Amino acid sequence: MFIRRFWLGFIFLLCLPLAGSAQRFHLPEGVKSQKINFQLINNLIVIPLEINDAKLNFILDSGVSKPLLFNLSDQDSIQLRNVSEITINGLGAGEPIKALNSRGNSFKLKKIRNFDQQIFVVLDKDINFSPSLGIPVHGIIGFDLFRDFIVEVNYGRKSIKFHNPEYYDETSSKNAQSIPLSIVDRKAYITGKVSFEDKDNVPVKLLIDTGSSDAVWLFQDLDKGINIPEKHYVDYLGKGLNGSIFGKRTKVRKVQLGDFVLKNAKAAFPDMFSFSSIKDHGDRNGTVGGEILRRFNIVFNYQNNVIHLKKNSYFNEPFRFNMSGLELQHNGLRYIAERITDSRGVVKNDERSFGDVQILMENRTRLSLVPEIIVSGIRAGSPADEAGLREGDVILAVNGKRVHKYKLQEIMNMINEKEGKKVRLLIERYDSDLLFSFTLKDVFNKKP
Repeated sequence: MFIRRFWLGFIFLLCLPLAGSAQRFHLPEGVKSQKINFQLINNLIVIPLEINDAKLNFILDSGVSKPLLFNLSDQDSIQLRNVSEITINGLGAGEPIKALNSRGNSFKLKKIRNFDQQIFVVLDKDINFSPSLGIPVHGIIGFDLFRDFIVEVNYGRKSIKFHNPEYYDETSSKNAQSIPLSIVDRKAYITGKVSFEDKDNVPVKLLIDTGSSDAVWLFQDLDKGINIPEKHYVDYLGKGLNGSIFGKRTKVRKVQLGDFVLKNAKAAFPDMFSFSSIKDHGDRNGTVGGEILRRFNIVFNYQNNVIHLKKNSYFNEPFRFNMSGLELQHNGLRYIAERITDSRGVVKNDERSFGDVQILMENRTRLSLVPEIIVSGIRAGSPADEAGLREGDVILAVNGKRVHKYKLQEIMNMINEKEGKKVRLLIERYDSDLLFSFTLKDVFNKKP
């Protein structure tokens, strides 16, 4: 699995008006649980969801209080009910944005139903995370599902079981460690410890956020001993509803949750200006996200204010950073031409096809419509930056492999495989093909 090595940085902490009373999610009478298979992309859980009979993809985000819908470009036929205009705030340095508040909608997740669900709709076309994920994603949903079910997430098998609390047997989690949760303002928090270069076991209270693909975000607090390590670099951390989020990326000696210790963990200190829409952080010290959560199989029990953690096969994997300095995303579609005959004119046996549209020309050449992959960002001073790559460059091949044959996350893995590896990128710039080479470097092996 390739996606686990990279982070795209989505986090949604919304200040939204909440409905007074609405029907809850439920299973049919006598049904004990519903299993859902999900896609794990950049540590984010993507589930299928039907809203008013429209089939959509949503991120399961424990950090969001109400469902949020965006990116409707390919779902123009969705019907929304009881709509009014509102203003919402989220993370980022921009201004609050206009949105729609819609009530009385029908939600369906296999057998799970809710016939009176509130949802907020963002109309800004720039709020679209599908290009960075490589698949269509239309929204996020969180607290309402965690509130109404015991949610069992198996990251290893990429499946979720939504258990009816009336039938759930707590003893099924006997092999896992139980850690108390606190539920405040429709969000769940866990306590843990972080060890820095000069200070061990600093107690921290962290928001549990399955909608953040990073490992841990920390808020600097010198009085508590939460300070930015000497070795760090400034980086783009992600995108919130109100704009881009920047901060300092680093690593800490360990993060401890219960008795579980994760060593040399990836960490980031976001610029606190991005959190200006959140008036009171209380005693919260940061966020724990998918890069750490995916290392466990987890049972979220909001009913009893507890979370059960059991480490899985990902637990001992090292935390990896973006060594190339490149960020990639989809940028629409392009045609590529491929010969389907060998030197003798014989059609090659090629059962694998690429793209949804294909045209055969004289039975020798195939034109396929495939996603275009571009450079969406470059970290200053990184190997890719020093080699001369630019934002907007179209990636054609990595180490001789044409990228249209691979998923976006597989391509990211190819350009960030291991320290010391030489990477060759064939790119298109202004209708010219150019070849660039660079060697992957661990930024923490360099002097700060």
